[in-house]
Formats: sequence, structure tokens, C-alpha cells
Amino acid sequence: MDVMEAGMGHSLDLIAGELTAITARIVRDDPMVLGRVSDLVAESPRIFTLGAGRSGLALRMTAMRLMHLGLSVHVVGEVTTPAIASGDLLLVASGSGTTSGVVRAAATAVETGARVVAITTDADSPLAHLAGGTTIVVPAAGKLDRSGKASAQYAGSLFEQAVMVIGDALFHALWARRGQDADVLWSRHSNLE
Repeated sequence: MDVMEAGMGHSLDLIAGELTAITARIVRDDPMVLGRVSDLVAESPRIFTLGAGRSGLALRMTAMRLMHLGLSVHVVGEVTTPAIASGDLLLVASGSGTTSGVVRAAATAVETGARVVAITTDADSPLAHLAGGTTIVVPAAGKLDRSGKASAQYAGSLFEQAVMVIGDALFHALWARRGQDADVLWSRHSNLE
């Protein structure tokens, strides 16, 4: 790595540029899927989120924002998370689309009659097939891709950042659709802190 590339300012510019480029491609490559995803979230009685590692952390952020909208949302794996049921929605993320626990959960959701929304880099992955037409394909490097072709960042960083930005965009679109005042959302923040 060049000394000029080692500075934090350069890194911020690189990350921001990669995120801008990848979100533009997501919108351009399948603009209809984003509308379908926001409709499914808005219509579902309960939303469940699941991802492993950093993808899971990004979806936890999404779950928190959806809770602020007043939606019934649960993070899979928490001790208070109920069983998923028919009509519910499972929002999952896996760069490879093959993360075993995430794929198993998606298969269980489908078996129970719940719907699945997947965020992945691989449109032909088992996870994408379980989600059917509600897969957001992120054209980023997988965590094992060290070629630097899809991203100059380490491992799956760009994918994980995209999951967070997609979650925030989902929240913002639903917030605008609902027309709720920010004070209403703020009232749903924890007062136990």
C-alpha cells in the first residue's frame, strides 16, 4: 500500500466512493426490488432480522429503526424472540448466501409460510433462491475475495456497509411513507439508559 493510501482521509474518500457506486448499481440493476421490500416490511405483522457477524450487527441497527417506526420487530437468537409464523417476514443478510445458520432460518421461515427478504452478493445462492423475487443483490466482494476487483476494502466490508445503508434507506422510505413526526419516533427510544 502506498503511503498516500495509508491516510484516514484517503480511506474515508475510498469508502464513501465505493458506497456511492454500489448503491447506484443496486438501484439501477433492480429498482423494483427495493419497492417490493419496503412494501413487504410495511405489510408484515412481524419482522424478524438475522445475519451473522458484521452483517448481523447491521441488521440489528435496522431492527432498532423499524422498532422506532412502531413496527413489531425481533432479532433472531434473542431469548425473547417468538417463533416465526405464516405471514411474518424474515429479513436476512449473507454475502455468500450460503451461511448455514442464515440459510436454515430462511428455509424454516418458508416452511412456516413466512416470507423472506435476502441481501446477498450472489443472486444464485441458496439464500437468494429461498427469497425468490425479494433478493437485494449487492455487487460487492465476498469476505473471501482478496482480489481487490470489487472493492479495495478488506474482506466483506463493502457488503456489510451496504447492508447498513440499505437498512437505513428502508427505514427512511417507510418513515416518509408514514409521515410520522420525529418526536413520535423519539418517544419509542429506551428510557432505561
